Amino acid sequence: MKKLVLLALAVVGALFAKRKFDAGRAEQALWAEATDNVTSS
Repeated sequence: MKKLVLLALAVVGALFAKRKFDAGRAEQALWAEATDNVTSS
């Protein structure tokens, strides 16, 4: 039973970390787009 609880906690922790990572990546992409060099043609 303990192993099952630990496994569930590990899965929840991994999901939380992935969401945090994805949010950071999306924010970085937004900043990259906002601060991208614009060249006029």
